Amino acid sequence: MILVASIFNKKANAWINGRKKINFQHLKKSAWFHFASLGEFEQGLPVLTAFKSSNPGLTIVITFFSPSGFEIRKNTSSIAIFTKYEYWYHFFNELHRRDIPLYIISGIFRPGQVFFKWYGGLHRKMLGFVTRFFVQDEQSELLLQKLGIDRVSVSGDTRFDRVWANAQQPKSFPLIGEFKNGHKVFIAGSTWPEDEKLVAQLVDDHPDWKFIFAPHEISEEKINRLLDILPDSSIRYSALVTQNSLLTTDRSPQTLIIDNIGMLSSLYQYGDIAYIGGGFGAGIHNTLEAAAFGLPVIFGPNYEKFKEAKDLITLQGGFSISNEIELKKVVTYLMENENRRKDISKKIKEYVREHTGATEMIIEYINQSPYVI
Repeated sequence: MILVASIFNKKANAWINGRKKINFQHLKKSAWFHFASLGEFEQGLPVLTAFKSSNPGLTIVITFFSPSGFEIRKNTSSIAIFTKYEYWYHFFNELHRRDIPLYIISGIFRPGQVFFKWYGGLHRKMLGFVTRFFVQDEQSELLLQKLGIDRVSVSGDTRFDRVWANAQQPKSFPLIGEFKNGHKVFIAGSTWPEDEKLVAQLVDDHPDWKFIFAPHEISEEKINRLLDILPDSSIRYSALVTQNSLLTTDRSPQTLIIDNIGMLSSLYQYGDIAYIGGGFGAGIHNTLEAAAFGLPVIFGPNYEKFKEAKDLITLQGGFSISNEIELKKVVTYLMENENRRKDISKKIKEYVREHTGATEMIIEYINQSPYVI
Protein backbone atom coordinates (compact mmCIF):
# COMPACT_ATOMS: atom_id res chain seq x y z
CA MET A 1 0.00 0.00 0.00
CA ILE A 2 2.80 2.43 0.84
CA LEU A 3 4.36 1.79 -2.60
CA VAL A 4 1.10 2.68 -4.32
CA ALA A 5 0.63 5.73 -2.10
CA SER A 6 4.16 6.93 -2.91
CA ILE A 7 3.12 7.55 -6.52
CA PHE A 8 0.61 10.18 -5.46
CA ASN A 9 1.77 11.30 -2.02
CA LYS A 10 5.03 13.19 -1.38
CA LYS A 11 5.19 12.10 2.27
CA ALA A 12 4.80 8.43 1.34
CA ASN A 13 7.50 8.79 -1.32
CA ALA A 14 9.85 10.38 1.23
CA TRP A 15 9.05 7.52 3.66
CA ILE A 16 10.31 4.96 1.11
CA ASN A 17 13.33 6.93 -0.13
CA GLY A 18 14.47 7.66 3.41
CA ARG A 19 14.57 3.97 4.26
CA LYS A 20 16.61 3.14 1.16
CA LYS A 21 19.47 5.22 2.57
CA ILE A 22 19.80 3.25 5.81
CA ASN A 23 22.90 1.02 5.89
CA PHE A 24 22.98 -0.89 9.17
CA GLN A 25 26.27 -2.61 8.22
CA HIS A 26 28.12 0.61 8.94
CA LEU A 27 26.86 0.81 12.51
CA LYS A 28 29.47 -0.42 14.97
CA LYS A 29 29.44 0.68 18.60
CA SER A 30 26.66 3.20 18.60
CA ALA A 31 23.55 4.57 20.31
CA TRP A 32 20.27 4.46 18.39
CA PHE A 33 17.61 7.02 19.13
CA HIS A 34 14.32 6.78 17.26
CA PHE A 35 11.44 9.26 16.91
CA ALA A 36 7.96 8.90 15.50
CA SER A 37 7.70 12.52 14.42
CA LEU A 38 8.95 16.06 14.84
CA GLY A 39 6.93 16.36 18.05
CA GLU A 40 8.66 13.34 19.59
CA PHE A 41 12.01 14.71 18.41
CA GLU A 42 11.38 17.93 20.30
CA GLN A 43 10.37 15.85 23.32
CA GLY A 44 13.56 13.81 23.24
CA LEU A 45 15.92 16.62 22.22
CA PRO A 46 17.05 17.51 25.78
CA VAL A 47 18.15 13.91 26.40
CA LEU A 48 19.59 13.68 22.91
CA THR A 49 21.73 16.80 23.41
CA ALA A 50 22.89 15.88 26.91
CA PHE A 51 23.76 12.31 25.87
CA LYS A 52 25.85 13.48 22.92
CA SER A 53 27.65 16.00 25.11
CA SER A 54 28.60 13.38 27.70
CA ASN A 55 29.53 10.74 25.09
CA PRO A 56 31.42 12.64 22.36
CA GLY A 57 33.17 9.57 20.95
CA LEU A 58 30.07 7.45 20.44
CA THR A 59 28.43 7.06 17.04
CA ILE A 60 24.88 8.39 17.14
CA VAL A 61 22.18 6.95 14.86
CA ILE A 62 19.02 9.00 14.23
CA THR A 63 15.87 7.51 12.70
CA PHE A 64 12.45 9.04 12.10
CA PHE A 65 9.20 7.28 11.28
CA SER A 66 7.80 10.56 9.95
CA PRO A 67 9.39 11.81 6.70
CA SER A 68 8.30 15.37 7.48
CA GLY A 69 9.99 15.18 10.86
CA PHE A 70 13.18 13.90 9.25
CA GLU A 71 13.22 16.53 6.52
CA ILE A 72 12.92 19.35 9.05
CA ARG A 73 15.53 17.99 11.48
CA LYS A 74 17.84 15.89 9.26
CA ASN A 75 20.74 18.34 9.62
CA THR A 76 20.42 18.75 13.38
CA SER A 77 23.71 17.89 15.09
CA SER A 78 22.29 15.58 17.74
CA ILE A 79 21.04 12.06 18.47
CA ALA A 80 17.71 10.21 18.19
CA ILE A 81 15.71 8.39 20.87
CA PHE A 82 12.76 6.01 21.38
CA THR A 83 10.14 8.24 22.92
CA LYS A 84 6.71 7.93 24.48
CA TYR A 85 4.56 5.81 22.11
CA GLU A 86 7.16 4.15 19.87
CA TYR A 87 6.89 0.36 20.21
CA TRP A 88 8.08 -1.83 17.30
CA TYR A 89 8.14 -5.56 17.99
CA HIS A 90 10.81 -6.66 15.52
CA PHE A 91 13.16 -3.79 16.39
CA PHE A 92 12.76 -4.47 20.09
CA ASN A 93 13.15 -8.22 19.66
CA GLU A 94 16.37 -7.82 17.66
CA LEU A 95 17.83 -5.38 20.18
CA HIS A 96 16.98 -7.82 22.94
CA ARG A 97 18.49 -10.75 21.01
CA ARG A 98 21.72 -8.82 20.56
CA ASP A 99 21.77 -7.80 24.23
CA ILE A 100 21.65 -4.10 23.37
CA PRO A 101 20.11 -1.89 26.10
CA LEU A 102 16.82 -0.26 25.13
CA TYR A 103 15.33 2.73 26.94
CA ILE A 104 11.94 4.38 26.62
CA ILE A 105 11.78 8.00 27.76
CA SER A 106 8.77 10.16 28.58
CA GLY A 107 6.65 7.02 28.46
CA ILE A 108 3.06 7.27 29.52
CA PHE A 109 0.58 4.42 29.99
CA ARG A 110 -3.20 4.34 30.37
CA PRO A 111 -5.54 1.46 31.25
CA GLY A 112 -7.18 1.57 27.82
CA GLN A 113 -3.98 0.80 25.91
CA VAL A 114 -3.53 -2.57 24.20
CA PHE A 115 -0.81 -3.63 26.67
CA PHE A 116 -3.51 -4.03 29.33
CA LYS A 117 -6.14 -5.80 27.19
CA TRP A 118 -6.75 -9.55 27.28
CA TYR A 119 -5.64 -9.77 23.65
CA GLY A 120 -2.44 -7.74 24.16
CA GLY A 121 -0.07 -10.64 24.81
CA LEU A 122 2.35 -9.83 21.98
CA HIS A 123 2.49 -6.20 23.08
CA ARG A 124 3.14 -7.20 26.68
CA LYS A 125 5.97 -9.42 25.48
CA MET A 126 7.43 -6.41 23.70
CA LEU A 127 7.52 -4.44 26.96
CA GLY A 128 9.73 -7.17 28.37
CA PHE A 129 12.45 -6.27 25.86
CA VAL A 130 12.88 -2.78 27.32
CA THR A 131 15.88 -2.31 29.61
CA ARG A 132 14.28 0.54 31.51
CA PHE A 133 11.22 2.75 31.26
CA PHE A 134 11.41 6.42 32.19
CA VAL A 135 7.74 7.35 32.61
CA GLN A 136 5.91 10.60 33.10
CA ASP A 137 3.79 9.73 36.13
CA GLU A 138 3.09 7.30 38.96
CA GLN A 139 0.02 5.84 37.23
CA SER A 140 2.24 4.61 34.39
CA GLU A 141 4.61 3.02 36.91
CA LEU A 142 1.75 1.25 38.69
CA LEU A 143 0.30 -0.09 35.43
CA LEU A 144 3.66 -1.55 34.44
CA GLN A 145 4.13 -3.05 37.90
CA LYS A 146 0.80 -4.86 37.52
CA LEU A 147 2.36 -6.58 34.50
CA GLY A 148 5.34 -7.59 36.62
CA ILE A 149 7.61 -4.92 35.16
CA ASP A 150 9.63 -3.08 37.80
CA ARG A 151 12.40 -1.61 35.62
CA VAL A 152 10.71 1.77 35.86
CA SER A 153 11.74 5.26 36.93
CA VAL A 154 9.25 8.12 37.28
CA SER A 155 11.35 10.82 35.65
CA GLY A 156 8.66 13.12 34.29
CA ASP A 157 8.36 14.49 30.78
CA THR A 158 11.50 15.73 29.00
CA ARG A 159 9.40 18.28 27.12
CA PHE A 160 9.37 20.41 30.26
CA ASP A 161 13.16 20.68 30.05
CA ARG A 162 12.95 21.54 26.38
CA VAL A 163 10.29 24.25 26.60
CA TRP A 164 11.72 25.78 29.79
CA ALA A 165 15.19 26.11 28.25
CA ASN A 166 13.63 27.64 25.13
CA ALA A 167 11.66 30.17 27.20
CA GLN A 168 14.84 31.34 28.91
CA GLN A 169 16.56 32.10 25.61
CA PRO A 170 13.96 32.36 22.85
CA LYS A 171 14.75 33.44 19.33
CA SER A 172 14.03 37.10 18.72
CA PHE A 173 11.75 38.21 15.88
CA PRO A 174 11.96 42.02 15.59
CA LEU A 175 9.21 42.18 12.98
CA ILE A 176 6.83 40.40 15.36
CA GLY A 177 7.70 42.98 18.01
CA GLU A 178 6.89 45.71 15.51
CA PHE A 179 3.59 44.03 14.67
CA LYS A 180 2.75 43.76 18.38
CA ASN A 181 3.57 47.45 18.90
CA GLY A 182 2.44 47.58 22.53
CA HIS A 183 -0.82 45.68 21.95
CA LYS A 184 -1.97 42.55 23.69
CA VAL A 185 -1.58 39.52 21.41
CA PHE A 186 -3.69 36.39 20.99
CA ILE A 187 -1.69 33.57 19.38
CA ALA A 188 -3.42 30.63 17.70
CA GLY A 189 -0.75 27.95 17.31
CA SER A 190 -0.71 24.67 15.35
CA THR A 191 -4.26 25.30 14.15
CA TRP A 192 -6.42 23.26 11.81
CA PRO A 193 -9.38 24.62 9.79
CA GLU A 194 -11.86 23.74 12.57
CA ASP A 195 -9.82 25.79 15.05
CA GLU A 196 -9.33 28.69 12.66
CA LYS A 197 -13.05 29.07 11.98
CA LEU A 198 -13.62 29.53 15.71
CA VAL A 199 -10.73 31.88 16.44
CA ALA A 200 -11.45 34.01 13.36
CA GLN A 201 -14.74 35.02 15.01
CA LEU A 202 -12.80 36.77 17.77
CA VAL A 203 -10.93 39.25 15.61
CA ASP A 204 -13.73 41.78 15.00
CA ASP A 205 -14.96 41.45 18.60
CA HIS A 206 -11.62 42.56 20.05
CA PRO A 207 -10.22 45.40 17.90
CA ASP A 208 -7.69 46.40 20.58
CA TRP A 209 -5.98 43.00 20.42
CA LYS A 210 -3.62 41.70 17.77
CA PHE A 211 -4.02 38.14 16.48
CA ILE A 212 -1.34 35.79 15.17
CA PHE A 213 -2.21 32.52 13.44
CA ALA A 214 0.46 29.81 13.06
CA PRO A 215 -1.30 27.00 11.11
CA HIS A 216 -0.21 23.38 11.47
CA GLU A 217 -0.06 23.07 7.69
CA ILE A 218 1.24 25.93 5.54
CA SER A 219 0.48 24.93 1.96
CA GLU A 220 -0.70 27.76 -0.28
CA GLU A 221 -4.15 26.20 -0.32
CA LYS A 222 -4.37 26.20 3.48
CA ILE A 223 -2.98 29.72 3.86
CA ASN A 224 -5.36 31.12 1.25
CA ARG A 225 -8.29 29.36 2.91
CA LEU A 226 -7.34 31.02 6.19
CA LEU A 227 -6.99 34.42 4.53
CA ASP A 228 -10.52 34.04 3.16
CA ILE A 229 -12.04 33.99 6.66
CA LEU A 230 -9.90 36.79 8.11
CA PRO A 231 -10.13 40.58 7.60
CA ASP A 232 -8.81 41.90 4.29
CA SER A 233 -6.04 43.75 6.13
CA SER A 234 -4.49 40.50 7.36
CA ILE A 235 -0.86 40.02 6.36
CA ARG A 236 1.42 37.02 5.86
CA TYR A 237 4.73 36.91 7.68
CA SER A 238 6.58 36.38 4.39
CA ALA A 239 5.10 39.65 3.11
CA LEU A 240 6.12 41.36 6.32
CA VAL A 241 9.68 40.15 5.78
CA THR A 242 9.65 41.36 2.18
CA GLN A 243 8.63 44.91 3.07
CA ASN A 244 10.83 44.71 6.20
CA SER A 245 8.59 47.04 8.17
CA LEU A 246 5.01 48.02 8.86
CA LEU A 247 4.27 51.41 7.37
CA THR A 248 2.68 53.32 10.26
CA THR A 249 1.10 52.45 13.57
CA ASP A 250 -2.39 53.48 12.48
CA ARG A 251 -2.18 51.31 9.36
CA SER A 252 -0.75 48.31 11.20
CA PRO A 253 -2.79 45.16 10.47
CA GLN A 254 -4.61 43.43 13.30
CA THR A 255 -3.97 39.89 12.06
CA LEU A 256 -0.76 38.15 11.04
CA ILE A 257 -0.35 34.66 9.54
CA ILE A 258 2.89 32.77 10.08
CA ASP A 259 3.48 30.98 6.77
CA ASN A 260 6.65 29.09 7.70
CA ILE A 261 7.75 26.30 10.03
CA GLY A 262 10.07 26.85 13.00
CA MET A 263 8.94 30.09 14.66
CA LEU A 264 6.13 28.96 16.93
CA SER A 265 8.06 27.78 20.00
CA SER A 266 9.67 31.23 20.38
CA LEU A 267 6.71 33.17 19.00
CA TYR A 268 4.79 32.73 22.25
CA GLN A 269 7.08 35.25 23.97
CA TYR A 270 5.09 37.98 22.20
CA GLY A 271 1.71 36.63 23.29
CA ASP A 272 -0.70 37.10 26.18
CA ILE A 273 -3.22 34.31 25.49
CA ALA A 274 -2.77 31.18 23.38
CA TYR A 275 -5.14 28.87 21.57
CA ILE A 276 -3.62 25.46 20.77
CA GLY A 277 -5.03 23.60 17.78
CA GLY A 278 -5.82 19.94 17.20
CA GLY A 279 -8.45 19.49 19.88
CA PHE A 280 -11.23 18.96 17.32
CA GLY A 281 -9.21 16.22 15.63
CA ALA A 282 -6.76 13.54 16.76
CA GLY A 283 -5.65 15.53 19.80
CA ILE A 284 -4.22 18.86 20.87
CA HIS A 285 -0.73 19.94 19.94
CA ASN A 286 1.97 21.24 22.29
CA THR A 287 0.48 23.34 25.10
CA LEU A 288 3.75 23.47 27.06
CA GLU A 289 5.53 25.75 24.59
CA ALA A 290 3.01 28.48 25.37
CA ALA A 291 2.77 27.62 29.07
CA ALA A 292 6.53 28.06 29.50
CA PHE A 293 6.01 31.74 28.69
CA GLY A 294 3.10 31.95 31.13
CA LEU A 295 0.32 32.13 28.56
CA PRO A 296 -3.12 30.81 29.53
CA VAL A 297 -3.96 28.12 26.98
CA ILE A 298 -7.29 27.34 25.31
CA PHE A 299 -7.91 24.15 23.34
CA GLY A 300 -10.62 21.90 21.95
CA PRO A 301 -12.32 18.94 23.63
CA ASN A 302 -9.90 16.16 22.65
CA TYR A 303 -7.23 16.53 25.34
CA GLU A 304 -7.74 13.48 27.59
CA LYS A 305 -4.53 11.77 26.49
CA PHE A 306 -2.44 14.75 27.50
CA LYS A 307 -1.51 14.89 31.18
CA GLU A 308 -0.14 18.43 31.00
CA ALA A 309 -3.43 19.72 29.56
CA LYS A 310 -5.37 18.20 32.46
CA ASP A 311 -2.84 19.65 34.90
CA LEU A 312 -3.26 23.11 33.37
CA ILE A 313 -7.03 22.86 33.68
CA THR A 314 -6.63 21.96 37.36
CA LEU A 315 -4.41 25.04 37.77
CA GLN A 316 -7.12 27.13 36.06
CA GLY A 317 -4.55 28.05 33.44
CA GLY A 318 -5.94 25.74 30.76
CA PHE A 319 -9.42 25.95 29.25
CA SER A 320 -11.17 23.37 27.09
CA ILE A 321 -13.91 24.58 24.75
CA SER A 322 -16.32 22.76 22.46
CA ASN A 323 -17.90 25.56 20.46
CA GLU A 324 -17.86 29.26 19.60
CA ILE A 325 -19.99 30.30 22.59
CA GLU A 326 -17.63 28.63 25.06
CA LEU A 327 -14.58 30.09 23.33
CA LYS A 328 -15.92 33.63 23.45
CA LYS A 329 -16.84 33.23 27.13
CA VAL A 330 -13.31 32.11 28.08
CA VAL A 331 -11.64 34.77 25.93
CA THR A 332 -13.78 37.53 27.42
CA TYR A 333 -12.92 36.33 30.92
CA LEU A 334 -9.19 36.32 30.20
CA MET A 335 -9.08 39.57 28.25
CA GLU A 336 -11.15 41.60 30.71
CA ASN A 337 -9.36 40.39 33.86
CA GLU A 338 -5.74 41.41 33.38
CA ASN A 339 -4.78 40.97 37.04
CA ARG A 340 -6.28 37.49 37.04
CA ARG A 341 -4.42 36.73 33.83
CA LYS A 342 -1.14 37.80 35.46
CA ASP A 343 -1.81 35.49 38.42
CA ILE A 344 -2.50 32.62 36.03
CA SER A 345 0.72 33.39 34.18
CA LYS A 346 2.80 33.07 37.35
CA LYS A 347 1.17 29.77 38.29
CA ILE A 348 1.68 28.30 34.83
CA LYS A 349 5.35 29.28 34.67
CA GLU A 350 5.96 27.81 38.10
CA TYR A 351 4.22 24.60 37.08
CA VAL A 352 6.52 24.21 34.08
CA ARG A 353 9.66 25.04 36.09
CA GLU A 354 8.76 22.57 38.85
CA HIS A 355 8.43 19.75 36.33
CA THR A 356 11.89 20.13 34.79
CA GLY A 357 14.68 17.69 35.60
CA ALA A 358 13.71 14.56 33.65
CA THR A 359 16.68 14.88 31.31
CA GLU A 360 19.23 14.93 34.13
CA MET A 361 17.74 11.81 35.74
CA ILE A 362 17.65 9.89 32.46
CA ILE A 363 21.18 10.80 31.39
CA GLU A 364 22.63 9.96 34.79
CA TYR A 365 21.12 6.48 34.60
CA ILE A 366 21.97 5.75 30.96
CA ASN A 367 25.55 6.95 31.30
CA GLN A 368 26.13 4.27 33.95
CA SER A 369 25.47 1.59 31.35
CA PRO A 370 28.57 -0.36 30.23
CA TYR A 371 27.32 0.13 26.68
CA VAL A 372 28.24 3.83 26.62
CA ILE A 373 31.52 3.66 28.53
